[in-house]
Amino acid sequence: MGMTTAEKIFASHVVDRPAEDVFVLRLDAVFCHEITTPPAIMDLVDRGKDRVFDPDKIKAVIDHVSPAKDSKTATQGKILRSWARRHRIKDFFDIGRNGVCHALFPEQGFVRPGYTIIMGDSHTCTHGAFGAFAAGVGTTDLEVGILKGVCAFKRPQTIRINITGNLPQGVFAKDVILSVIGRIGVNGATDRVIEFSGPVVEAMSMEQRMTLSNMSVEAGATCGICAPDMTTVKYLWPFIKERFQSPGAALEAYTRIAPDPDATYADCIEHDVSTLSPQSTYGYKPDQVKPVAELEGTPIDQVYLGSCTNGRLEDLEVAARLLEGRRIKPTVRMIVSPATPGIYARALEKGLIETFIKAGACVTNPTCGACLGMSNGVLAEGEVCAATTNRNFNGRMGKGGMIHLVSPATAAASALAGHLTNSELFREDQ
Repeated sequence: MGMTTAEKIFASHVVDRPAEDVFVLRLDAVFCHEITTPPAIMDLVDRGKDRVFDPDKIKAVIDHVSPAKDSKTATQGKILRSWARRHRIKDFFDIGRNGVCHALFPEQGFVRPGYTIIMGDSHTCTHGAFGAFAAGVGTTDLEVGILKGVCAFKRPQTIRINITGNLPQGVFAKDVILSVIGRIGVNGATDRVIEFSGPVVEAMSMEQRMTLSNMSVEAGATCGICAPDMTTVKYLWPFIKERFQSPGAALEAYTRIAPDPDATYADCIEHDVSTLSPQSTYGYKPDQVKPVAELEGTPIDQVYLGSCTNGRLEDLEVAARLLEGRRIKPTVRMIVSPATPGIYARALEKGLIETFIKAGACVTNPTCGACLGMSNGVLAEGEVCAATTNRNFNGRMGKGGMIHLVSPATAAASALAGHLTNSELFREDQ
């Protein structure tokens, strides 16, 4: 019987089967940040188990509140920083070298096809874009991962979502994943892996695939996987060229984890995007999705461009294209947070930062702060934000605030208009 990508990764990493449907997997990497890792560190210290299984396989960053905004967040950073130093974790990214974890770690080449990765962060599923099995876990599993380099998972069941058609101009990966979540619901993939496939996915860049995988958890998925191809190889080539004689050799190795033609799926969904228009959430759940056109004129107070979903260079380029030579509405504040220092530097070289500043936006350092309502863009009660982030839960960006999840193009167009609107890149009559 054929296997899915997740099943192939499980089969190659299993070290124990304590029950028929439970797999204890060897981990290729454990990712850590300063919000969820300090409790695990302190508990290990209290238990007399202040050790790490392999310092080279642990990657740590201070990113959620960067720089610290108060004594509590400073203490969280201090705990992670001290732990990284005493265990000689060389891949620790402190203030100034840090970035949003799910953008920074792929950028550093830490994610490879076939890897198993855990992190105390639900959007760890982002790394499935590379053909990896990557999952967010709780404190106990994170502690075991840090200490032993293993993690237990139930037998993976996979939903295959085949994205077909021709994506209309002005419609982006964010619109695609919002439409998928709107279709299957926030529980549509609970305890499942999503395999994204089809010609639309194959045509996407790695940045766009990361957007798809990033939001798979908003449909309840454990991970969102894209099969590795030459696009994957080209992205990773600077990091893998010493291991392979050629990109073709790397491709041959990586495509071995592609799903078999006779793999068995929990469900297969055909999702045609030929007539898709830009999408936006409208309530407090990620599956409450409508075309932006149906929300035309909805007033907004803030626009946020950034996060692990849409803070990459391609996202900034799309927004800057729309803002070039224009000014955002005076009634709107716009905050731009490039996801990593590398992205910030490239945006600076390309003149994007100047475009944002001249348009009236506030450009801030890489951080997750605004996305979870902790810093750098918190909403006041009753305020409305058009955000390129991934969650629109009630109070997510600030108590009493409302979030409309949109693409970078819609965010920029809405900043100019002062209300939700489609960008000029999209035409209804195309």
